[in-house]
Amino acid sequence: MAVYALGDIQGCYEPLRRLLDLLNFDPAIDRLWLVGDLVNRGPQSVDVLRLVCGLGEQAVTVLGNHDLTLLAVAAGQVKPKRKDTFHSVLDAPDAAELLDWLRQRPLLYHDAELGFTLVHAGLPPQWDLPLAQHSAAELETVLRGPEGAKFLGRMFGGEPRRWRSDLSGDDRLRFIVNALTRIRFCTAEGALSLAENGPPGSQSKGLLPWFAVPGRRSANLKIIFGHWAALGYYRVPGIYALDSGCVWGNRLTAIRLDAPDVPAFSVPAMPMPLP
Repeated sequence: MAVYALGDIQGCYEPLRRLLDLLNFDPAIDRLWLVGDLVNRGPQSVDVLRLVCGLGEQAVTVLGNHDLTLLAVAAGQVKPKRKDTFHSVLDAPDAAELLDWLRQRPLLYHDAELGFTLVHAGLPPQWDLPLAQHSAAELETVLRGPEGAKFLGRMFGGEPRRWRSDLSGDDRLRFIVNALTRIRFCTAEGALSLAENGPPGSQSKGLLPWFAVPGRRSANLKIIFGHWAALGYYRVPGIYALDSGCVWGNRLTAIRLDAPDVPAFSVPAMPMPLP
């Protein structure tokens, strides 16, 4: 059995199939971890959802910001943007089944045996693993409950920027959404800055990549995440960034979690031309 983690797919079904072929992925025994953003901006979101949903318990995927946007549009809480390309999901005959499956996905996954934590974007520096797990579970309960659809219409926005234990209601849930699915840069005090999405070094003064904040309480974890295409495939001790920008014409990347050196594999967004 092999366990692989894959970066953001975003509707890029054909590169996904080629990467699974490269890995010799066997759905009978192997497992996939996916960092979220299965859909949107790419051309075949519905095919990606069907493939991953069809893997059942062999696939673990956390929700990304594009996945949440699809759920919000499907619930009639927001209007799709001009660049959104998940209409194939909304128009599919099995749309209800796929959307219900997506809604049930977690926001964070931790495997104590393998020693890895999976999240879409990252963790704010104030959160250790128990707080991150508790916060993710709070949001999951709301999204899966009777008020989930309405909250999807209220989840967008940049405030509050900093975690406080006494946050409540929509403010608390909105921070959790932003922390788990949108974070890239923040201040040393943990205030999120959601407007900047360039590579490290391009940010405004006083901002740091979330994983570079001194004293980060999750520094003892091995965290797998995506979301940050400008960062690309990037790894330092305890950090595995897997969004290598497939939807932007770059590559789709995977790592093998059960191998000692955690090797990486990738395929180009477009098939290589024949010689």
